[in-house]
Amino acid sequence: MDDLTAVTPDRCAALVAPQIERLTLAVVHASIGRAGPRVMAYGVPLDALDIVGQLRTGLAARPVSAAGLAAVYRYRDADEARRNLSILAAAKIIEEAGDGAIGATGTGRELLAVMYGAGAEAAAELWSAHRETVTELNELAGRLVVAAAATGGDAYAALAPPYEPPGASAELLLHHRLAVLRYHRLAGGRAHGWHDPRPRCRAGARTHRGRDQLGRRPTVRDPQRR
Repeated sequence: MDDLTAVTPDRCAALVAPQIERLTLAVVHASIGRAGPRVMAYGVPLDALDIVGQLRTGLAARPVSAAGLAAVYRYRDADEARRNLSILAAAKIIEEAGDGAIGATGTGRELLAVMYGAGAEAAAELWSAHRETVTELNELAGRLVVAAAATGGDAYAALAPPYEPPGASAELLLHHRLAVLRYHRLAGGRAHGWHDPRPRCRAGARTHRGRDQLGRRPTVRDPQRR
């Protein structure tokens, strides 16, 4: 792609979003296998645990607002989401505020640490052979996370900027920076709306190259390719 200025925002999003999705889900699926026995020890159903996993990048750092919850789960059954939140509150993994926001308890932070640890292990296994590519994409993704805040919407604000623990590996940082970009919204609710195509599609071109590099390692297990 030589003339990036000619690419529309929608076309840019169509190019970049599948690569972000692919790289994110590869780590997520690998993480689940690692964290499974440890998270099940909390005695919470998988559907409820999924909420903690989905909100982890925000919940590990700050309360998630009612507006953020509504935006993240706008396409889910509201009653089911509320039941799962009640299960998490009863298990003392989250605490609910009067305004509908939720925050992690001490037990919840322990669970989040387990999830973060599993994510770090999975990302390192998948990507550690490509440190130069990871470093390049990491710096780029970090800039995009900041730039996207102005137009991100409630779901993005709930999860971004992602919590980045002290001493986190470059692979874990990249995983979570890419993960939160999946929740960016334009005003009006469209997904992946990046207004200025030029820097974003430079990001897209580099993400494509990074995708190719990260995908060359024989041990990479992409859950979307059998």
